[in-house]
Amino acid sequence: MSADEIANKLWNLCNVLRDDGVTYHQYLNELTYILFLKLTEVKDFEEHIPAEYRWRGFVEEHDNNEAFERYKKFLVSISGVTTSPSIKEIYNNASTSLRKPVNFNTLVQSIEKLDWYEENDRDVMGDIYESLLEKNAGEKKSGAGQYFTPRPLINIMTQLLAPKLGERWNDPAAGTFGFMIAADEYLRSKYENYYALRDKDRKFQKEQAFSGVELVGDAHRLALMNARLHGMESEIILGDTLTEMGKNLNGYDGVLANPPFGTKKGGEKPTRDDFTFPTSNKQLNFLQHIYRSLKKDGKARAAVVLPDNVLFEDGDGQKIRRDLMDKCDLHTILRLPTGIFYAAGVKTNVLFFTRGKTEKNNTKGIWFYDMRTNVPNYGKRTPFTRTAFADFVKAYTGGKTIADLEKNYDGSIANRPQDGHPEPVEGAVENDSRWNYITREVIASKNDSLDLGLIADDSVSKAEDLGEPVEIATEALNELSAIQKQLKAMIKELG
Repeated sequence: MSADEIANKLWNLCNVLRDDGVTYHQYLNELTYILFLKLTEVKDFEEHIPAEYRWRGFVEEHDNNEAFERYKKFLVSISGVTTSPSIKEIYNNASTSLRKPVNFNTLVQSIEKLDWYEENDRDVMGDIYESLLEKNAGEKKSGAGQYFTPRPLINIMTQLLAPKLGERWNDPAAGTFGFMIAADEYLRSKYENYYALRDKDRKFQKEQAFSGVELVGDAHRLALMNARLHGMESEIILGDTLTEMGKNLNGYDGVLANPPFGTKKGGEKPTRDDFTFPTSNKQLNFLQHIYRSLKKDGKARAAVVLPDNVLFEDGDGQKIRRDLMDKCDLHTILRLPTGIFYAAGVKTNVLFFTRGKTEKNNTKGIWFYDMRTNVPNYGKRTPFTRTAFADFVKAYTGGKTIADLEKNYDGSIANRPQDGHPEPVEGAVENDSRWNYITREVIASKNDSLDLGLIADDSVSKAEDLGEPVEIATEALNELSAIQKQLKAMIKELG
């Protein structure tokens, strides 16, 4: 059974529990608690769980009431008795949303019956959990869409930055830890799941290479579970990057992030005293944090998802963009299509930049790629997949395919002009009007606005060709009248 098939089975169980008053979000939390018990058996670290609360005991218990009461006691007590930091965090302030003992038994027995390995004996628990997270994000009522970045976008951003062994990577707005898991999987696929590494290096990759911070308690719990199911023992801090604790997050080789949309409550500014330009705009503050958190070695790099307003906001926004272009080589901005995020109507971009060794004049010009204009809206009828990035990847890398990113791409940036020279070098994408270069001087003349690089919108020119509103309305009424007459004739004929 594939990971997707198992995830569908688990997700469909939520419908069984709806009469117990369980929401999708509560169900995912409940699954997390119960799945982790199963995980301790599968991964052989049950010594951190008291004997009376271990998985096998719940599976073999015939008295539903007894099993459910024991489960409730487990949730209340486990954080106080276990010696495992990750178990303490996952079950911190845990409580059940279930009310009926039979429903707890249904979940336990259903999970026990599932095959957690594919035919090639590959452990798919992590894939299953990630699929559940995506289903939860897709449920508008769950409110979880804000924590979830589409997997195709995560993978492309990760592969273009090409993490390397021994590097330290961070996501300061970790959500469910999807970016760091993708970075870890990227390296595991290149280095045989780390089997050939020395023990010291393997330990570094599992425990220190990837880290994150998440503000929301439930999302933090899901992130911890997601990491553990993927074989990672990363540090994921429950906290706010934009407070004083964020000052200690620095010296990274890479950052991948999709900071939350919106402003600080009540228009408050961050409590960080190291921000040169504190503002109530959370995305601008995260952007400041990210480029400041990178090593100043000319190699440290970041890819960050940000909404359109970051590109054009005046005042502190302009100052922060100027500071970014001074301290970093902001070499590429990808204008993303609409409809790919669960937060409806949000227009977003990916900023790709490398931290310079100096503090000034690191950006000579920026390549813009427009994936938004004259592109159909993505949604359930038009799924967003990796293939959507094919032309962008070709432009960014100088001719490589998406498949090449998984094999022989080292993260080098192709076709980057030297000293502001706008003509691309050998290997450039020919006749791709979506790929445009704008010099730093031109950007400065536009008050450092980065709301650039969009091609002509065909829908605008089509709108200009339309007639007057009265003519359009009259024509529509005539068409409706004709349809009405046809329907009346059909009814009369059938009657």
